[in-house]
Amino acid sequence: MPVVLSNSGAAARLTLMATSVFDVRPATNRDAKAIAQLHNATVKEAFKGMLGDLDIAIMPLAERERYWAEAIQYAEPQVQVALHGAKIIGFVGYDRSRDEGTPATMGEIWALYVDTDFWGLGAGLSLWDAALEGLIDEECTHVSVWVPLSNDRALRFFELAGFKREMATAKTVPIGGVKVEEIRLQRALG
Repeated sequence: MPVVLSNSGAAARLTLMATSVFDVRPATNRDAKAIAQLHNATVKEAFKGMLGDLDIAIMPLAERERYWAEAIQYAEPQVQVALHGAKIIGFVGYDRSRDEGTPATMGEIWALYVDTDFWGLGAGLSLWDAALEGLIDEECTHVSVWVPLSNDRALRFFELAGFKREMATAKTVPIGGVKVEEIRLQRALG
């Protein structure tokens, strides 16, 4: 992912450049299978890095495909795909926050996954740019995302995109039969 070094006070920090590298478009029903395949593959790879040899149960492909087909059909969440040529290499799902007690102006990144062959090349940034634009169009003023604490890559990505950790939100959730510590990150939009 493109990175620029900027000085901010006494400490230098990395921030994401706001330029998209890959084409992004709204997902169609025909994309549900490719999204499901990509979702399962990237979840497996991400958790392998976080949990080592511990195997995580992945949602059956047909069930995952039904989930994404329904999400695309009803736009809940809204789904965009990143392309390399005609191949889907990533996707983002975003909408209003699902967290209880949040205002209607709080958006949420429900999912953001990129093919492992394209990690670090800007596809995630292109998807984030699309979600940011969509959330602003929906008149959201803030956005949140839940990330496993052991997923250093995702935490680094969202922090470079301006998200801040909300330490009081840390919780343990079951994912594929494994207990995982998650934390919510949040940032203002606009």
